[in-house]
Amino acid sequence: MADNTQSRPQEELTQEQLSEQSRIRREKLQALKDAGSDPYCITSYDRTHFSAQIAENFDELEGQEVSIAGRVMSRRIMGKASFVHVQDGAGRIQAYVRRDDVGEALYAAFKTWDIGDIIGVKGTAFRTKTGEISVHATQITLLSKSLLPMPEKYHGLKDNDLRYRQRYVDLFMNPEVKDVFVKRSRILSEIRAYLDGKGFLEVDTPILLPIEIGASARPFVTHHNTLDMDMYLRIETELCLKRLVVGGMERVYEVGRIFRNEGMDTRHNPEFTSVELYQAYTDYKGMMDLVEELYTHLAKTICGGTRITYQGVEIDMGSWERLTMAEAVKKYAGCDYYDWKTDEDARAVAKEKHVEVPADATKGTVLIELFDAFVEDKLVQPTFIYDYPVENSPLAKRKADQPAFTERFEFFICGCEYGNAFSELNDPIDQKERFERQVAAKKAENPACTAQVDDDYITALEYGLPPTGGLGFGLDRLVMLLTDSASIRDVLLFPTMKPRA
Repeated sequence: MADNTQSRPQEELTQEQLSEQSRIRREKLQALKDAGSDPYCITSYDRTHFSAQIAENFDELEGQEVSIAGRVMSRRIMGKASFVHVQDGAGRIQAYVRRDDVGEALYAAFKTWDIGDIIGVKGTAFRTKTGEISVHATQITLLSKSLLPMPEKYHGLKDNDLRYRQRYVDLFMNPEVKDVFVKRSRILSEIRAYLDGKGFLEVDTPILLPIEIGASARPFVTHHNTLDMDMYLRIETELCLKRLVVGGMERVYEVGRIFRNEGMDTRHNPEFTSVELYQAYTDYKGMMDLVEELYTHLAKTICGGTRITYQGVEIDMGSWERLTMAEAVKKYAGCDYYDWKTDEDARAVAKEKHVEVPADATKGTVLIELFDAFVEDKLVQPTFIYDYPVENSPLAKRKADQPAFTERFEFFICGCEYGNAFSELNDPIDQKERFERQVAAKKAENPACTAQVDDDYITALEYGLPPTGGLGFGLDRLVMLLTDSASIRDVLLFPTMKPRA
């Protein structure tokens, strides 16, 4: 009995209907096994061409023997001849199956196969009367049995939760979804090629760390049984990479999986991929130049030009503005940092602007809060914001002529932060003091916190870190931008999901 109840999306079918269709498919599988034709026993198939290869080279292949393999996505079963569409990793192609060509027994069995089954087809490439490039089958093979009915339409489902949970279905039902992840792979390849071409060396650093550092991100905690000690999944790759620069590896980068035990929304997932790189004998302005060149290159290579569209907004990836944080706050909030003589003056301005700040807020803290309140969402076109207050930049080098600020920048596109860079702090005494303040603040907020100063990193600095520029950016957000994806879950193959009951 053929499964012909494919008229509604899967989520609209009742559990009883799904169970009935699954029961029917399992009975078919058992019948195949009883007849000595268990499809799961087949270990390989000699495929000569992908669907796209046949389409692209049809003039050469017309009339030639080819063999294809893939999933049955649709079919028209008739008395003596039938059509099926087979989807493989490169696309979709039609197969024409006729009883007189494949034999009566095989044709009868073929008519019981279901949408979703994986089959192999050997035959000749030809064009139908309607002009569709197809394969005229001389031999067909059932390679794997699908025991669950496929949704007819997966793309338009209201339940995005189901798409993320069952990405395997999302991928074979929606070619555009697969295209996003093909582009993700291309983006990563281009980043590596660009950095390799600049003389950077890709390295791997530990994911499990023996201490919780004092940074603001909350880590995941696990336990190492052999050592009988708690360990922490890394929240960054920075400190290990800078140790390598101390060791003489002057240009290093890592594409690293990062874990942060924090909130989830359209731009945050507890595990994500970062790209961090460090270059000796340059500074944050050198990193600015690198970002602008890299992102412009990626837009041209992946999107075909520097002008791209993200969620209906046109972005020119070839044009970048550069503003200090103080300049940006003056431009968008009308507040001039340099008019504030004291911290009290700054707090008064915050109160006037209805921006809440701590009672002991410094000028730098107020500047940061005003930036968050009035500036960030205005930065639609690519913009570097640089010279951050020392209050929120514990790893960045102070500006020699303005010690209240650091040589740090972040870059913003469509009102969202995409990356962070420093002239790296290489003064071990200053660094230790900042770490100690950071840990103290974290423990004051949560007395149970186990954060510690990373003394080994201080030791590394004491051996001498050359002047170094460092950069980190999120790969996932970059992929979102270059594929016009609204949510980080759209660019993660398996986003973190709360288990269903």
